[in-house]
Amino acid sequence: MCLAVLPAGAAQAASPEPIPVTNAASSLKRAAAPGSSSPRQAAAPKPSLLKSGRLAAISCPEPPLIDRGIPRPGEYLTAVTRCLRTSWSAHFARAGLRFRTPTVRIYSEPGRRVCGIPWPTGADAFYCTERATLVFPLTGLWIEDRTDLYPFKVAAHEYGHHLQSLTGIRKHFERRVRAERTRHFELRRRYELQADCLSGVFLGSVRDSLPRTEQDWKALSETLRANGDEGEYRTHGSGANRVRWFERGYRAVSPAACDTWTAVPSRVS
Repeated sequence: MCLAVLPAGAAQAASPEPIPVTNAASSLKRAAAPGSSSPRQAAAPKPSLLKSGRLAAISCPEPPLIDRGIPRPGEYLTAVTRCLRTSWSAHFARAGLRFRTPTVRIYSEPGRRVCGIPWPTGADAFYCTERATLVFPLTGLWIEDRTDLYPFKVAAHEYGHHLQSLTGIRKHFERRVRAERTRHFELRRRYELQADCLSGVFLGSVRDSLPRTEQDWKALSETLRANGDEGEYRTHGSGANRVRWFERGYRAVSPAACDTWTAVPSRVS
């Protein structure tokens, strides 16, 4: 989950990232000059996460969550977030996107306050948007006594929210929510499902370095399916759609697969 005053993302037919605007008068002036470019060529396109290409494969050995009977979730999360930083920072550099490493806070158990506010009730791992901080408590069903890939995927999902913030997707969506409040939950699902997809992109890029069987990957899909939300206020998407978007990213290994903003409503329900 993410932690913000408003949910972050974007939902409209066009790309959620802002399109650069040029000065019309100066563009026409350049177009009239001999040898100058046309107005359409006057400005280079703004770099976009969804057009940034495939994520390069890297080695990301997965440390044990439980080593000789001793839980080591702190070491596990530190290693995973280091891999995420290495992979995405290099990807942003190649794509001409500005990268900023998030702060990572690991707590032995939930505290009273986090990111300047009371600790959210029932929250597992989450991302504090205003402070660019990944928060991981070492307790809860999401990580305690697990031997599957779910904690790895959760870390990659929260990192996906950081990528959305870096590339303007979150701010754009906040504006959309203020303008279209009746679409709040639909737009939030588009945002969360995109983070699921981006987590799939990362896991697909490091798959060959993970000591996991095909059954482990099937088990992860089933865990995602079981973690869909079916209540009245649905913010993360159905189990089927969570699996669908994760697997889209995983197969494509490219953020281009993660355009939840133009998907039909049934794909973000």
